[in-house]
Amino acid sequence: MRVLGIDTSCYTTSVALIDDGQIFQQRRLLSVQLGERGLRQSEALFQHIERLPDLLGALFAYSPGVVDAVCVSTRPRNVEGSYMPVFLAGVCSARSIATAQGIRMIETSHQQGHIRAAMVESGIGEEPFIAIHLSGGTTEAVLVEEGLKTTLLGATSDIHAGQLVDRAGVAMGLAFPAGPGMEELARKAKASHVMPLSYRENQISFSGAEAQAMRMIAAGEPYAQVAVEVYSYLSRAVTKLIEISVRQTGIKKVLLGGGVASSALLREMVPQRMKKRGVCADVHWGRREYSGDNAVGVALIGWDTLAKENNNDDN
Repeated sequence: MRVLGIDTSCYTTSVALIDDGQIFQQRRLLSVQLGERGLRQSEALFQHIERLPDLLGALFAYSPGVVDAVCVSTRPRNVEGSYMPVFLAGVCSARSIATAQGIRMIETSHQQGHIRAAMVESGIGEEPFIAIHLSGGTTEAVLVEEGLKTTLLGATSDIHAGQLVDRAGVAMGLAFPAGPGMEELARKAKASHVMPLSYRENQISFSGAEAQAMRMIAAGEPYAQVAVEVYSYLSRAVTKLIEISVRQTGIKKVLLGGGVASSALLREMVPQRMKKRGVCADVHWGRREYSGDNAVGVALIGWDTLAKENNNDDN
């Protein structure tokens, strides 16, 4: 069985192929000029449309042949009203391929793709678990049940984790996305935890941390110190989301995914913070190469759908 996955997020064009369990993928970051904090949706959509043919060509060069289905992310999250124009690029390509080959097109969400990709070799199985999705466009804790059904448990009340990192990083002259550069800087300093965690009930705020980072930059604080304080804030925010979710559900199995979750530094700081806070949870992290925006999870969702249907037919 062969399933193609397509994901056109705000900042990555990605395609993946699941071929009898083997995973092939091709992806490319969108181009953002130095000093800019992102792209307009129209510009991002143009870049996706321009890049998809080459990425699909490269993907099928590794594993030529027809596919049994194509799965595509059509929206950011699996909730009513969730929409971004960039996903139209993937949808149009997927629909064209499905029509030309006479195969099925399966729809999913960008968030569900992130969660499914993070599950690969993570130790997370079919039982319900908590997923913490950390990216530039989403920072949420969700309960995940059978079929990747999600129920919101906690979230940010303003900007997202990736936006905090990128806005602070760009203000310090780093290229967008700023995660790698920020992490490199952060390892050169020790956090003083000067940004108090702001939260109310099940919502975390990042705007105050952003404002404080900007004040530190304007005051001439060393960039390394600004960076490590940002990551300190992130680690405390993630720990709080885990704490909130475990308390609500009683479930202690937690999976972290999304581009911000690929940070090696954050993977070190969160367990330390959890231990300090006495937060008891069985935390799993997605593989780093599958944590950023990618179509691997989208393709796996298509694969899972066909496999389940075939199994039901056999019974």
